[in-house]
Amino acid sequence: MVGANSSSPFTNSAQGGQPVGPPLIGALLRAPWEAVQRHMLERLHERGFGDFDAAYLNVFQYPGPQGARPSDLAARLRISKQALNYLLRELERLDYLERRPDPDDLRSKRIALTARGEAAIDVIREAVAETEDGWAQQLGGERFTELRNLLHDLNQLT
Repeated sequence: MVGANSSSPFTNSAQGGQPVGPPLIGALLRAPWEAVQRHMLERLHERGFGDFDAAYLNVFQYPGPQGARPSDLAARLRISKQALNYLLRELERLDYLERRPDPDDLRSKRIALTARGEAAIDVIREAVAETEDGWAQQLGGERFTELRNLLHDLNQLT
């Protein structure tokens, strides 16, 4: 464990409620992601999906749940099967998706989006495109393209 006397500004413990140091990459990625999530929810609610909760965004994150087995989706999302099944039950109740028998293994299920679920994904994608357009205007097209390319490269590395 790093003590309060560390020479690094990145590892010094917080004193008096002050930040430990400048934000690290996780914090720098989190703030824009939270802005994207807020905008997605705003658009969903404006477009008639007022019952769509922030927790459901995890299930709908790229590449989406379509065709996935619940156990595989839980592993991809890094949540327990129980937590995912709770979300899936709610999303089924709200008519965003359904679980259908897996044609390759009748003991298993596959997730299928309903028309309402597909419409929600369209709104989500539109909201993200709006956010990207706004950032491109603020940062400049060239800088935003560079940011997007760097993030793509990071995704390929992980």
